[in-house]
Amino acid sequence: METIINYFETIPSIHRALILVGGITFFWLLEGAVPLFKFKYKKWKHAFPNLVFTSTTILVNFSLAFALLNGADWVQANNFGIINWLPEMPLWMTVLIGVVCLDFFGAYLAHFTEHKVKVLWMVHLVHHTDHKVDTTTANRHHPLESMIRFTFTLFAVFLVGTPIAIVMLYQSLSLVSTQFTHANVQLPKKINHILSYVIVSPDMHKVHHHNMLPYTDSNYGNIFSIWDHLFGTYLKLDREKIVYGVDTFPDEVSNSNLIELLKQPFQGHRKPTTIGEKK
Repeated sequence: METIINYFETIPSIHRALILVGGITFFWLLEGAVPLFKFKYKKWKHAFPNLVFTSTTILVNFSLAFALLNGADWVQANNFGIINWLPEMPLWMTVLIGVVCLDFFGAYLAHFTEHKVKVLWMVHLVHHTDHKVDTTTANRHHPLESMIRFTFTLFAVFLVGTPIAIVMLYQSLSLVSTQFTHANVQLPKKINHILSYVIVSPDMHKVHHHNMLPYTDSNYGNIFSIWDHLFGTYLKLDREKIVYGVDTFPDEVSNSNLIELLKQPFQGHRKPTTIGEKK
């Protein structure tokens, strides 16, 4: 464990890039071998806006990385945060608690808030209006959302008291996890079900991308599914019934256009329709 922590404490940028590119490549190939849905689309054309948003997310995170590093150094120097207030523990337990807490405060809570606050929902909407969810959808976030997510991550670092090594470890795990859960891959339903007791499985997260409520407002988990089970936000839906997108933004053409997607947060607030409710 100490070797792992030492590695992530000074992980080279090129290694982080390899995790990103390697994950996309691996899951993209896997989608071709065992697809969940047989989309009739030009994969590169669909991927273009998603990869542009991936690039803007990298740019935002890189530009603000100094705040993350300084914050992680500050909590360690001042013995501040949850894991620093707990009794002395083995390193593996400190890492586990740090990762789990970052997942709640930096990811689950951020995601839940984006769905409940109108202005944040309109920013997050860009992620939901993809009609062909695949592994490139994982980082389809408007630049404004990238900044919002970074703010939650920074808040989590201070609250949890995580050193930069645990932050980098968590972000690497989070990246691969989101690529996995968005990937258009068909795993046996039983495996999906077993996984969903502890971690977010592909089928579990696909429910979150259904185009109508209450499913859109469910399954907020990032890596761990325990938060959805604990807070009652877990819902199940047969994957064959899932329809991607948001029913109040049904135009697939504009939802695939980069310029239109950049303007999307500034349109009128429209939540998805609840199943059984008249539009």
